[in-house]
Amino acid sequence: MAVAGRTVLLAGATSPSGVTIARALLSAGARVVAVGRDRVKLDALAAAVRDAVDAGGGSIRTEECSLTNEAEVAALGGRLAADGVRVDGLIPLVGGWRGGGGLAGQSEADYRALEQSFTTVRVTSRAFDADLRASDAGRFAILSSTAVARPLAGGANYAAVKAASEAWTRAVAQGFAKAARDAEEPLRSAAVVLRVRGLDDVIHAVAARIVALWDEDAAALNDRIIDVI
Repeated sequence: MAVAGRTVLLAGATSPSGVTIARALLSAGARVVAVGRDRVKLDALAAAVRDAVDAGGGSIRTEECSLTNEAEVAALGGRLAADGVRVDGLIPLVGGWRGGGGLAGQSEADYRALEQSFTTVRVTSRAFDADLRASDAGRFAILSSTAVARPLAGGANYAAVKAASEAWTRAVAQGFAKAARDAEEPLRSAAVVLRVRGLDDVIHAVAARIVALWDEDAAALNDRIIDVI
């Protein structure tokens, strides 16, 4: 059940956290599909993780795509399918933080900017749902925040978007479970939430936890909220 040889799509892979997670997956022998909007940043990512490709025996493929655009994401899925690529893992990494100033400081512009991460979760999970269900070890994981459990006025927009993303991920988990029950088959796919207090402080632990998702049984993972500290 290890991640080696499995295809993992990183949606929004060109951030520093994306580079760290891609490196960890590649070092474990995964085939990584790194997706982002900026070709220059994608090329820089591929160059930065070349040593991990050589050491782990995995591979990296980069794809330009606007992850909030349903048509572009569908086209991405079509390109991968045409090349015989089926996705075993999906990790949306589009994010960021905007806030402060108490409740009155939570502007609509801030919310709309943050909302793009939730849109990415929705659009990509729909596009690759069939792949994840068909895999013998499909994994869908989002990065969330401990702010969901204790939202502050100055981070209300951020916490609301993260809470919505968690609810969507739990719905994905229910869909996986229902499909397995209806087919009278064991559960092989899992959707999980990884919560952190501050991503920069624990990014290496997060990367290791993502790699380890394929070391655990789907039934034990599905619909879990995991604190990474």
